[in-house]
Amino acid sequence: MANVQRCEIPLSATLLTAQEQDAYADCYSTDIRGSVSLAEFVEAFYTTSLFKVERKLLAWFAGKPATDDDVARLGAGTASSFSAWKVESRSNEQLLLADFTGRTKSWLMSAAVGNSQTGECTRLYFGSAVISKPSSSPGAPRMGAVFHALLGFHKLYSRLLLQAARSKILASQATRSTST
Repeated sequence: MANVQRCEIPLSATLLTAQEQDAYADCYSTDIRGSVSLAEFVEAFYTTSLFKVERKLLAWFAGKPATDDDVARLGAGTASSFSAWKVESRSNEQLLLADFTGRTKSWLMSAAVGNSQTGECTRLYFGSAVISKPSSSPGAPRMGAVFHALLGFHKLYSRLLLQAARSKILASQATRSTST
């Protein structure tokens, strides 16, 4: 997974609002040669084999099913929800989703990078936020034992999801270039 790196959340990211509210927030990125729209990224991300496992689990355990057509509508900007998430904000470059419990957020961003010398390149970002639980004692809200127990898995899973989306986009680009 050398192609996926942990990085700072960009200053233009809508995910920053969660981080500013003392939530745990992380961000990962990968670069792909050529242009990749947010719609393409969203569709690739949520239709990878890896994410389809999560979709199945959400359908079984939370009663929140989703299809590839639902993903296409989310990518196209014509859906206000998807499985366990509602669209919290959206622009041409980024999408912020909040889960039905209000405790987690998922964020995707596609940004053009590079110049005339290096060629066109797209940086794809994936980030998450976990909102802390209110504390019954005075002081700052806390995350809880389950959060801390699963944090290592979450970080690995985030990198694997972005790597899977990257691979799917690269395969799609290769298919398009050989068919033209």
